[in-house]
Amino acid sequence: MEERMKAEEKKIGIVEAWLRKHRLQFTGAIRHPFVLSIRDGSIDMASFKTWLAQDYLFVRAFVPFVASVLIKAWKESDDGSDMEVILKGMASLEDEISWFKREASKWDVPLSDVAPQQANINYCRFLEKLMGPETQYTEVITAFWAIEAVYQESFAHLLEEGSKAPPELKETCERWGNEGFGQYCQSLLKIATRRLQKASDHQIKRSELALLTVLELEVEFWNMSRVNA
Repeated sequence: MEERMKAEEKKIGIVEAWLRKHRLQFTGAIRHPFVLSIRDGSIDMASFKTWLAQDYLFVRAFVPFVASVLIKAWKESDDGSDMEVILKGMASLEDEISWFKREASKWDVPLSDVAPQQANINYCRFLEKLMGPETQYTEVITAFWAIEAVYQESFAHLLEEGSKAPPELKETCERWGNEGFGQYCQSLLKIATRRLQKASDHQIKRSELALLTVLELEVEFWNMSRVNA
């Protein structure tokens, strides 16, 4: 069984093999009921506002995480272009925070009064763990790709034919579902794939666990938005 898995990983790539192996978990994250409720137009706007406020807090915690990925790339990467890819993502976060503030104002969501809910706290603690010196670049870049990919896959689905997403949420869908963000995620995937091809079995196992943890935390984050609607 293990030899068959390794043969498949060699043929199609480690990450693609993982996505096939963990298809249910991946689909659960990118086709969550919260996401699908936007696509079919049935979303409760109170749920959207909960997500908006909590994701604003998450993005603020995401900034130092991405900075730590950049530092690990500088120290550990065998390809100087990695830093350029990561830096591009980091530079976009300033605009993203500004966007959240504008959206919050539009929806009358007082961000200064928002406290992180438990699912958000759990996710941010995971980011802090990845920032530690004991966590190597290969594991971190895999998690980084997964975090970005879940949003790209989720929101791109909301732009596809047949979507009945409310017009007032179109800008939200386009922010993460656009082609440019998709290309950026592909760049992160290429880095993760390259690193994994050269990684030890121990690092591969840790990276796979990081992917699964991201998927679990993403589902919890979507759940939080719906439960507190």
